[in-house]
Amino acid sequence: MTVLWMVLALLLLLGLRVPVAWALLVPALVYVVLDGSASFQIAAQQTVSGVNTFPLLAVPLFIMLGNIANVSGISDRLFNAATALLGHFRGSLGYVNVFTSFGFAWMSGAAISDAAALGRVQVPAMLKRNYPEGLTLGITAGSSLIAPILPPSIPAIIYAVTAGISVGALFIAGIVPALLLLTVLCVTVFVSLRKRNDLRLAKASVRDQVTLSLKALPALGAAIVVLGGILGGIFTPTEAAGIGVVYMTVLAIFYGAMNWHNVRRVLQNTVETTGSVLIIVCAAALFGWVLARERVPQLAGEFIFGLTENPIVFLLLLNVLLFIIGAIIEPTAAILVLVPVLAPVATLYGLDPLHVGSVIIFNLMLGLLTPPVGLVLFVLSSVTDIPVSRIIRGVVPVYVPLVAVLLLISFIPFFTTWLPGVLG
Repeated sequence: MTVLWMVLALLLLLGLRVPVAWALLVPALVYVVLDGSASFQIAAQQTVSGVNTFPLLAVPLFIMLGNIANVSGISDRLFNAATALLGHFRGSLGYVNVFTSFGFAWMSGAAISDAAALGRVQVPAMLKRNYPEGLTLGITAGSSLIAPILPPSIPAIIYAVTAGISVGALFIAGIVPALLLLTVLCVTVFVSLRKRNDLRLAKASVRDQVTLSLKALPALGAAIVVLGGILGGIFTPTEAAGIGVVYMTVLAIFYGAMNWHNVRRVLQNTVETTGSVLIIVCAAALFGWVLARERVPQLAGEFIFGLTENPIVFLLLLNVLLFIIGAIIEPTAAILVLVPVLAPVATLYGLDPLHVGSVIIFNLMLGLLTPPVGLVLFVLSSVTDIPVSRIIRGVVPVYVPLVAVLLLISFIPFFTTWLPGVLG
């Protein structure tokens, strides 16, 4: 009964547009006050323990890495290089859109950063050349989801710390799903523009292709530093994040982008984003402690396992639940609240933790494209001056390939477990 009113209070506060951190914190504090056996000292310890972990230090570092990439003009260099290499294909800017997002994802780790940095470049360029507005917006929004799935994924760090699994392994588990997403988005562009022979650019000269590719190549070095260091056992993910920040800072200085205005902008954005994320982590840690104290994970496991012993049915129910939750709760908060409950339940079905983690992260990322939260929708609207209603209309058709990838990784564990298994 206690847990029921806490959940109802959480939903009510979220419905009243109360910030997520307070929506989690207030019911948990009320519980501590009303329960005589729960002291404020223990509650404070549980709250602080939520952020007192070394792997979580990677979050502000990767946020800073993405912010440095934003101000250093790397998105423009990637876009120009991709345009030179792919511009002569039919519907070329659609493919450029997807591949640029893929390249930028190795540095950002967040869909919002991708949408903000690349949306301002890709959307005007495509609309100027008479690409359909709906497809332009849909592909731009859909391709932004590559960032939180491909390493260095910030949601993956949050999930791994919460579930107590390897950050590096969960990073690797996201690579194949990200490649699947890239593939289905390219297929969407091909099918949508297969009759538009007018949507080609003149083929760039070999000299331009080489020159623009060389200008973009150093930016991709961040991926080699981060992922190569983790795979090679040279760095932990947190250490790789720190090395990545140093590398990107040196690169930004070389590009002449690190003036005082941009330094202030990077630091300010990093502090603001990190602060908002870690406040949610603290509040969710206390909320999760209350749930654990009331044996919610065990009770949920018994209830769900009583409904079905079939792991396929469980995954189907899980996806439906996550899709609903992702539409109304910000992904970070959803991960922090749901994972302590759902991860133990998944083990009852013998499901691989990396498989379950990849499914949960991918599903919740769809919430970034789903009203009423839909943060990517609002970011795209702010950088393109296009009303959110029109962006939503463009995103709806792209849901088909996105859901197709979700179903593939949900019911075929090979896509998420093969690469971590190969790499040990």
